[in-house]
Amino acid sequence: MSADPVTLMVARRVHRERFPEFRTWLHEGQLLAADFAGYLGSGVLAPPPGDDEFQIVFRFADQTTLAAWEHSASRRAWLQRGSGLFADPQERRIQGLDAWFGHSLRQPPRWKQSVAIWLAFFPVSLGFNLLLGGWLDDLSLTLRVLLSTLALTPLMTYWFIPLSTRLLAPWLHARKASAPTDSALQVH
Repeated sequence: MSADPVTLMVARRVHRERFPEFRTWLHEGQLLAADFAGYLGSGVLAPPPGDDEFQIVFRFADQTTLAAWEHSASRRAWLQRGSGLFADPQERRIQGLDAWFGHSLRQPPRWKQSVAIWLAFFPVSLGFNLLLGGWLDDLSLTLRVLLSTLALTPLMTYWFIPLSTRLLAPWLHARKASAPTDSALQVH
């Protein structure tokens, strides 16, 4: 059993006229997952204009708790009820930083990961402080930091860092083109 949280990333293609019905069905699934031990949260990225693919994320404490939810009779019944709402279902399980940056064999350099996280964190943190900073001024520093990290960590984990890494994917995963060296041309 792994100590790392496990994320189930799901993609579903939905006809535009079925979006409201799909969202209702999806909310039912999120409530269902919340009843399972080890459930850490979930999120949905609606498709951009002109697209029809929803991205859904379910996060569990470990592989065992995710498997309990995945193989439950209630989840099977929920999936059956929604089967006519979507097409091309795709699912992928990821753990740790793989959730944001891809498999460890393909991860970008740490400095690029840091830039992607900072580009997500700075505007969200700034917006949080602009909107709520005045209300939090009278609180101690410890309490302000506690409240802001409680509010921002789920937002960052499920929405803004995945969005940042998706938007920056071409840059994050770009490899330098290098000329072959003599040793690379040798037959072994």
